Amino acid sequence: VPEHVWRINLDVPEEAQQNLSFGAADRWWEQTDLTKLILASNKLQSLSEDVQLLPALTMLDVHDNQLTSLPSALGQLENLQKLDVSHNKLRSLPEELLQLPRLRSLLVQHNELSLLPEGLGQLLTLEELDVSNNQLTAIPTSFALLVNLVRLNLACNQLKELPADLSAMKSLRLLDCTKNYLETVPSKLATMASLEQLYLRKNKLRSLPEFPSCKLLKELHAGENQIEILNAENLKQLSSLCVLELRDNKIKAVPEEITVLQKLERLDLANNDISRLPYTLGNLPQLKFLALEGNPLRTIRRDLLQKGTQELLKYLRSKIQDDGPGPNEEPPVTAMTLPSQSKVNAHAITTLKLLEYSDKQAAEIPAAVFDAVGTNPVATVNFSKNQLREIPPRLVELKDSVCDVSLGFNKISSVSSELCLLHKLTHLDLRNNVLTALPEEMEALKRLHTINLAFNRFKVFPSVLYHLPALETILLSNNQVGSIDPVQLKGMEKLGTLDLQNNDLLQVPPELGNCENLRSLLLEGNPFRTPRAAVLAKGTAAVLEYLRSRIPS
Repeated sequence: VPEHVWRINLDVPEEAQQNLSFGAADRWWEQTDLTKLILASNKLQSLSEDVQLLPALTMLDVHDNQLTSLPSALGQLENLQKLDVSHNKLRSLPEELLQLPRLRSLLVQHNELSLLPEGLGQLLTLEELDVSNNQLTAIPTSFALLVNLVRLNLACNQLKELPADLSAMKSLRLLDCTKNYLETVPSKLATMASLEQLYLRKNKLRSLPEFPSCKLLKELHAGENQIEILNAENLKQLSSLCVLELRDNKIKAVPEEITVLQKLERLDLANNDISRLPYTLGNLPQLKFLALEGNPLRTIRRDLLQKGTQELLKYLRSKIQDDGPGPNEEPPVTAMTLPSQSKVNAHAITTLKLLEYSDKQAAEIPAAVFDAVGTNPVATVNFSKNQLREIPPRLVELKDSVCDVSLGFNKISSVSSELCLLHKLTHLDLRNNVLTALPEEMEALKRLHTINLAFNRFKVFPSVLYHLPALETILLSNNQVGSIDPVQLKGMEKLGTLDLQNNDLLQVPPELGNCENLRSLLLEGNPFRTPRAAVLAKGTAAVLEYLRSRIPS
């Protein structure tokens, strides 16, 4: 730092030597002392003790330099309110720093500190303290004295525990403990009445802490931990919560009590072990963002998850009426109950055009389910996860409106001619059945563009599929298909996705490389020798190119 910077308050400016007639702006003897000094983003390796010649400084910013220590003279800057020494190479802070009577903001993030001065609590005026991205293993107990602190950032250190005394920080609104080694949070922290934002991401927490007094807590971020259980009691205390982020944990269930969080706007539960959700989640009035991907959800189809939060909430709301007694209990039939109402979600039929009777382990679809449709047009039918041995014959009654039929996870062994009359069908899901063949009459399904036949018992590629011009997606993984006809496949101009993983293909015909419309060709898990796994790993375009290169000229 040039010497005259330190002496700027003391030295008479050069122009005073020459110019003897001063205008009002040039009256240097009336100038005020320097209050802000910014030396950031240079290559300073040390700061001079001469900094004490600038006693009026309220702000000193030396962030992003190469400082390994700070001058003890800093302690004499009794007007200093903000000190930014972040992004340097500091190993310690001088004790003299603790004498600054007006310091409000101390930023020391991104240094090499392994401990903080024990007397840090003497900085009673401190409102903001950032010690993130250092190598701290402990916090001085005197922290408890920082009763005016509003923001405290401890992220990216090596803390294994937090001192319970932090609870004395009655003004603290933001506490960031991201990326440490915390296994628990002291129960006393729950008395921090002003706390609004708490970040606990990337630690080793096994359960969500309790917060009985944190009535103002608006954001709780606890993703990337090892939380398994969401305790209903804990949730009840968080009545002001707007953001609850719990992604990448091991949560298995979401309690119904989550609906007490009436102010919740964002709920992130991605990548957990959740298999079912309380449908009442759909009733949270403020919820704008709900992330659920990466969970083994049984009740919600993956395509629904991709349609976004509002569609998902609409679906959950539609299921609330439906979610009465469990699958084996019949609802009580009163004199006022029509037989159809006891079985079917009539609301879903009228508003969502959805006829659903899934996950009931039923051997057949009750007549009342079809009777409930009346004259309503039904676009989507979901009869998956039952024990059906045949396609329900009455499906044909819906032929003028139905376009999406799910019959997966049943015991269906053949496709009946009734199904072939559903001329508006675009999506057909028959995965996880015991099918070995498809009838030629399916040629009539001219609009069909997606068919899912995974996990069946096909030994040959169903030839009728070659004659469905609109087909875009064929999912045929986990069968026993031994061969495919590349010439017929090439004629399927719309086909973009062909999944043949885990079949019995002994060879892949090189002519398959001519099917240049294919954007996704999946062949892993077959016994063929070529293309080798390394080629398959490069993706569809590389596989097709490799196959073309093998066509005999």
